[in-house]
Amino acid sequence: MSDVVVVIGPGSIGQAIARRVSAGKQVLLAGLRQKNVDAAAEVLSNAGFEVSTATVDVSSRASVHALVQAATALGEITGVIHAAGVSPSQASPEVILRVDLYGTALVLEEFGNVIVPGGAGVVIASQSGHVLGALTAEEDEALALTQADGLLALPMLQLEQVKDSLHAYQLSKRANALRVMAEAVRWGKRGARVNTISPGIIISPTAKDELSGPSGEAYQRMIGLCLPGRAGTPDEVGPLARS
Repeated sequence: MSDVVVVIGPGSIGQAIARRVSAGKQVLLAGLRQKNVDAAAEVLSNAGFEVSTATVDVSSRASVHALVQAATALGEITGVIHAAGVSPSQASPEVILRVDLYGTALVLEEFGNVIVPGGAGVVIASQSGHVLGALTAEEDEALALTQADGLLALPMLQLEQVKDSLHAYQLSKRANALRVMAEAVRWGKRGARVNTISPGIIISPTAKDELSGPSGEAYQRMIGLCLPGRAGTPDEVGPLARS
């Protein structure tokens, strides 16, 4: 059977990581819109990778479970790259919480049930999760350990508590980091590992939306204050996922 690497959210960062870790393996690209998935598949296929495609709505357990079944039909799942998400300028707080927070928890739970020994996963979080002020120990624990289907019922995630889309995004990315630390224990019992990467501003279509949106000035300030004095590129993220 083939070794399978599943890439959820095959945008710039997802593709950059896939190029680093998928040589000689079957790549399954999955995203919400078939048009975007097909475009990514063409790029990777032309670069010599063996590629299949699927659509997935990460905010639906049934959809994520169907993706797991499609992946296991191809072979043994040795890699999971979760790079799907929406940014503050692209969606409402409710959608961000469903996709970025709940969706990531679903992916970790569902693929954590099938990842093979020696397998590895990576979740793309964000520096925004670390910019958020400290939460209480109880809130951290709830974000890390609440079963996925109970997450959106947490009092701290009710829309009257979430100030705006940026706040929802920061909470989601903080939750991603906490969730992966907790899931790493379960994945470890299968002989697999999972980590997060929290990039700063990486130039991609999503980042361009932010730079031209209401938060554009703040993003430009962050770029100016970072040590290189520039935004990063997806291919600078890729090597981190291989290490």
